[in-house]
Amino acid sequence: MTQGARVTTAREAKVELTTVATAPVADTAPIVQPLDWQRRLAWGLVGLDLLLVSIGGVAALVLRFGDSPTSSYRVLALVFPLGFIAMIAGARGYEGRFLGSGSEEYRRVADGAIRYLAVTAILAYAVQYELARGYVVIAFPLATVLVLSGRYAARQALQDARRQGRYNHRVIVVGRERSAAELICQFRRSTHAGLEVVGVCIDGSPVTEVEGVPVLGRATGGILRAIEVSGADTVAVGAWSPLSQKDLRRLSWELEGTGIDIVVAPSLADVAGPRIHIRPVAGLPLLHVEQPEFTGARRIVKGLFDRIGALLGLLVLLPLLLGIALAVRLTSSGPALYTQTRVGRHGTAFKIYKFRSMVTTADKDLKRLKDLNGNADGVLFKMKNDPRITRLGAFLRRFSLDELPQLINVALGQMSLVGPRPPLPDEVARYERDVHRRLLVKPGLTGLWQISGRSNLTWEESVRLDLDYVENWSLPLDLAIVWKTIFTVLKRDGAY
Repeated sequence: MTQGARVTTAREAKVELTTVATAPVADTAPIVQPLDWQRRLAWGLVGLDLLLVSIGGVAALVLRFGDSPTSSYRVLALVFPLGFIAMIAGARGYEGRFLGSGSEEYRRVADGAIRYLAVTAILAYAVQYELARGYVVIAFPLATVLVLSGRYAARQALQDARRQGRYNHRVIVVGRERSAAELICQFRRSTHAGLEVVGVCIDGSPVTEVEGVPVLGRATGGILRAIEVSGADTVAVGAWSPLSQKDLRRLSWELEGTGIDIVVAPSLADVAGPRIHIRPVAGLPLLHVEQPEFTGARRIVKGLFDRIGALLGLLVLLPLLLGIALAVRLTSSGPALYTQTRVGRHGTAFKIYKFRSMVTTADKDLKRLKDLNGNADGVLFKMKNDPRITRLGAFLRRFSLDELPQLINVALGQMSLVGPRPPLPDEVARYERDVHRRLLVKPGLTGLWQISGRSNLTWEESVRLDLDYVENWSLPLDLAIVWKTIFTVLKRDGAY
């Protein structure tokens, strides 16, 4: 069936579906405009990958054979990039829905590289071709690293463009008023995802807009018209939606072949992908949610990772630590280290170590500054241009250097490299019941709060991020947070 025929069928279905949208639409208007930016991005990545793989292939040729490679390897160096690109395409590494998605995009690139290596080895064995192992050992890993680095740079550029309102998917949110509002807020928090809500379809409410987004129709009858009016390319169905299973299936049929994606938000809040598995039961794809893991072998591995990483960090950074300690003593009166009682796992109190960044009377002066708290909720005390901070302390805080002595706490097993923010006892005393789940794991030197805004976060956002980590932690997530922390600290955003 052609694209035009598919669109016509979707319009005929509007006769059956009641709509409250009244905007006039020309009969010849397509349901969705083509995503030109997505196609340009895909072809741009093909060109970038081809260039990077060619560099990797030529570098491997030079490193292995010097300036006298045989003619067969010269031909191989020309063919190598084409096969690499073909394998990435076979692994769906250029599909629009995976571009800019982070780990999934990288996984597909790596999957294509591994397939290419396997196919090359099998073909070489089948035709009895003596492929130089030195060339293979250099070419494949180097090309893969270069392509992944290029994808990372392209992803950063795409996210910067999306923060400026470009290269976004136009989304229609479907559901009840409350679930639609929550979904809109979530999309707005995650600007890097590129989901711009342009309309809402809800039932059972007389409102004309939700979170500033216009209501374009009813959820049970106006979705197709809303898509046409807004030019949306994605339909996001909220967790609490009036659409039945039959309605959702019919909607997917009507949008088949139009290029419009349907995404469904589960009613499971803050549950990450590794804990969710689809299990078919009685012909239905049911979501199986694994319980959070707070003990066991993985926790032992995490503990070893923490302590070994902390000891190595202290060893490598020892000259820097001694230099900062000396600078603190020379620029202000008082000790170089500052200790403070914090609450750790299961509510156990411990002494945290930091380089002193404030005057020695900072704790006493806090009482007179309470009214200047930058957090309206009052649980955390955050203040820009805090008069208690020394000149050197401001520099240390800007780059989080004052936190480095906490590696001692990690080495002692009181903290983790990655975890929730270590709270004060008076903060814990004001915790609501749900917030106490932060204390199920060790607090961290860094965490989701560190790479998501630092001091710019509200109390509610900080709690949400910490609980999200507690529920969904994993070693790959820890490594990703440590990696992102480096760039977050260099940006200096939210540090005061």
